[in-house]
Amino acid sequence: MGGLYAGMLSLLLLWSVSAWSGCDWPAWQQFRQAYISEQGRVIDPAGGRDVTTSEGQSYGMFFALVADDRDTFERLLRWTQDNLAAGDLTARLPAWLWGQDRQQQWGVLDPNSAADSDLWLAYDLLEAGRLWQNRRYRVLGTLLLQRIAREEVADIPGLGVIMLPGKDGFVGEQRWSLNPSYLPPQLLARFAAFDGPWQAMRHNNHRLLLETAPAGLVPDWVVWKSDSGWLPDPKTGSTGSYDAIRSYLWAGMLADDSPDRAQLTAHLQPMAELTATLGVPPERVDALTGEVSGAGPVGFSAALLPLLQNSTAAEVQRRRLATQPAGEDAYYDTVLTLFGLGWDQRRYAFNQAGELLPDWDNSCSSSR
Repeated sequence: MGGLYAGMLSLLLLWSVSAWSGCDWPAWQQFRQAYISEQGRVIDPAGGRDVTTSEGQSYGMFFALVADDRDTFERLLRWTQDNLAAGDLTARLPAWLWGQDRQQQWGVLDPNSAADSDLWLAYDLLEAGRLWQNRRYRVLGTLLLQRIAREEVADIPGLGVIMLPGKDGFVGEQRWSLNPSYLPPQLLARFAAFDGPWQAMRHNNHRLLLETAPAGLVPDWVVWKSDSGWLPDPKTGSTGSYDAIRSYLWAGMLADDSPDRAQLTAHLQPMAELTATLGVPPERVDALTGEVSGAGPVGFSAALLPLLQNSTAAEVQRRRLATQPAGEDAYYDTVLTLFGLGWDQRRYAFNQAGELLPDWDNSCSSSR
């Protein structure tokens, strides 16, 4: 009887990660309850610090949009603007880190920006404006995008215009530190419709993703040196791990008719092959030698689902997600699961132009 019960439970869990109905999204509801305060702050409990990052706010707004949760979207936006941008996202980029300092005072801990979060915030606002027909969101998103172009974009000799990881601290003596996972191709495709560096950056980003992963494995960080080209980052070397896993996620979620998809997903197949061989994604991989170490957490399995589509390896990762869900204090694993599994369940997609295609209709919209 115990074996039968366990088998039935496994089937129910597997069904829960492969099917859904209407606008009900239990994983989002659980994330909202576990990680978002009443005021609209996304809390990362790792290490007991309960910090908030601009990343968490931007991801939370994206998931709220996918879920058609307008109230939570607005609360997240207001908290972000009031606490990370001193009340005005049109006047300054949001600080990337907020929490409790050594004097036990709550506030901004690091005023520097995080460019990937800024891009997601601009995207969230532009798409919320389009999908919800909200002019305020459209205007705010456009103004934020213009500020990003002014403050976080560099024209690098030999490479061209590209996004720096943040406003300060990533440029040295003819050296530029870059993070391949910070530039989702979908977002650049969406921004290409606007004036600015976005169309050129879309081309340069594609080059960055291919050239910094010569063996089809993406590093967390890289350095471009004007007289040498690509070099390993002095701090992280050629390791790809918790940052790089998102590059595979973004590539796998590109629209089927995206001009970048075929080449990019084919180039990144070595990670899919490693995952199929090991049974789980590696936690760390050397992007130059292919040497792997550790088993990646369950969020890595979710992040790779789009790249693993229509394969036995995808089914293996779905079973892992069903039987080993992220814990209650695993913010990043939960985020990766919402992204990867949400896409796998067809809760949302992106079209060729980078527009969000959520799977909801007006009959289940939340009230404003």
